[in-house]
Amino acid sequence: MPTGSPCDTLLVVRPLLLTGPPASGKSTTARALAGSLPLAAVIDVDDIRQLVVAGHAAPWQGEAGRRQQRLGVENACDLAGRFVQAGIDVVVADVVTPATAQIYRSRQSDLLVVGLRISFAEAARRATLRPFHLSGEEFRMLHQEQAHLDLADHVIDVDDLDLVAQVAAVRRLW
Repeated sequence: MPTGSPCDTLLVVRPLLLTGPPASGKSTTARALAGSLPLAAVIDVDDIRQLVVAGHAAPWQGEAGRRQQRLGVENACDLAGRFVQAGIDVVVADVVTPATAQIYRSRQSDLLVVGLRISFAEAARRATLRPFHLSGEEFRMLHQEQAHLDLADHVIDVDDLDLVAQVAAVRRLW
């Protein structure tokens, strides 16, 4: 009977953070990429922030929203660190801001940040293909956050990429 865990023989690559505006494919790409690996986890930071049920505030809703956003990023970093320590590759999906980029960089020094750049028209088209929980104003505001893609180590233009091509482009950088 073998001893040790399956993690003992795997080479874990550095944690990966996918960022970009809504409908750029962060979560979908993260799941497809992780699903193609022998042992990998996906951390969708929106899911972590949604754990706050009573009193939930979106990141753009004042100090409470900023505090909850910070807590979500800190929890995502802690969780990512635990996965990496266990020998599990990890892909994080989040919309990064200057404040959250600082948290990610300080808590995950070997983190690779890949930005997914998408035009507003293509993002709006993709948004019609899935359930969506943002108002039109919130969608537009978050799309303008692409200005923060300069915080990424690499940026991929995804307008003309399908999921397979988008995953391949991210994999080449990771």
